[in-house]
Amino acid sequence: MRQFQRIVMKAEEAESLVCPNCGKTELRKLVSRVAYHQSENDRIDSYDPSAKQSDVFMKDTRNIGLHAKKRARQMGVDLGSGFDAKVEKLRTDPGSVMDGGQ
Repeated sequence: MRQFQRIVMKAEEAESLVCPNCGKTELRKLVSRVAYHQSENDRIDSYDPSAKQSDVFMKDTRNIGLHAKKRARQMGVDLGSGFDAKVEKLRTDPGSVMDGGQ
């Protein structure tokens, strides 16, 4: 038995699948893990500053600035585009802080 991958969005597409190795239409499904994208606003809304965070949370660069953004939203403060630009720089290049980058 060999495995291959196809993204199937509609039932009709699944009916017409053929094994690229042997040409058979008798296939078994192996369902892969599913990723769910959460918007920045949803991440801020669901973030609990008082909850203990895991190592995985701390290593995820998307969480840089999350605490500040949550507190600013709670206080009704606009941190401005300058803050967002700095957070985005840290998220894409966290080492820039250590390098003295702006």
